[in-house]
Order: sequence, then C-alpha cells, then structure tokens
Amino acid sequence: MASYYYLISSLPMLRTQGEPPIDYASFLSMCKSAVSSGVYKTLEDLTVRSCRGPLLSEWAEFYRSLSRELTYQRNLKLGRSCSIPSDRDVGIVQTVTAAVNAENPLEGERLLLDLEFRRLDDMIGLHNFDERALYGYAMKLQLLERQRGFRYDRGKQAFDGLMDSIRQQISSL
Repeated sequence: MASYYYLISSLPMLRTQGEPPIDYASFLSMCKSAVSSGVYKTLEDLTVRSCRGPLLSEWAEFYRSLSRELTYQRNLKLGRSCSIPSDRDVGIVQTVTAAVNAENPLEGERLLLDLEFRRLDDMIGLHNFDERALYGYAMKLQLLERQRGFRYDRGKQAFDGLMDSIRQQISSL
C-alpha cells in the first residue's frame, strides 16, 4: 500500500467537464511498476461492468440499478410496456428522469456522468491511498473515455452523412 501514496497523489484530477487530462493507457503505464501483478491485471481488464475487486462489487450493484432504471424509463418514453425495477434508488430515478427528458442527449449523458462520479466518490469515501481509491480513479477514467466518444460535431457530421445518403436514395427512386 505504501507505493500507492506516490502513485495516487501524482495522478491528475478528473472532472466530468472537458477532456480527460490522461488516457487509460497512460494511467496503466503509471500503475505498472507501482501495483502488484494482480491489481494491474484487474486494472488492465477493467470495464464499467467490472465487479471484482475493492469498490468494484459495490460499483457493479449501482451500475446494474442505473442500467435497469435507464431501460425502464426509455421503454416508458417509447410507449413500450416494461416492469418497474424492484431496487429503485431515489437519486438514480431523479437523475435518469432528467437525463431521459433532456432536450439534448449529450446533456443527458453529462447528468448521468455527474451521478456516476458522485457515487464513486461516495464509494471511495476516506480511502485516499489504497486499492479502493485506485479502482475508483480507474473507473472514473473509463467513464470519461466512454464520454469522449460522445461529440456533438462528430455526431452531427455522421447524422448529416446519413441524411444525405437517404436523400440520394430517395431521389434515385
């Protein structure tokens, strides 16, 4: 655990807004010599659906609840029948409702990311220099890298390309 003091304090702060200050590959490179091979393997294989390791089982439970609530509310919005999740959490329900009803899908994703960061901070608690803090940081970085893929300009460009293709197909009929 002593090696985590330097590692964790040398990591840049992660925020939900803006570009991540570090990518996951760089993070793994920093961890390679500072953690055990087992911890490194867990970090290397980490996804937002991971459930093994300190903090990760608690995270997995939260993430499943979040996913079930998202599925439920999206189905409701589309007029599909869907059973109400049995393990509803007020904070999740409120955030998902706001996200699903957001005018801009990117804003909805940001609301979800804010909730995920807050929950990870709660799960980390006072564990500042141990595996729990390291896994929490890694999970936040995974979430930011996922969020990086949601770019308005690229999405609009792809949408415009699809619309042009549809228009061409229609005009050729």
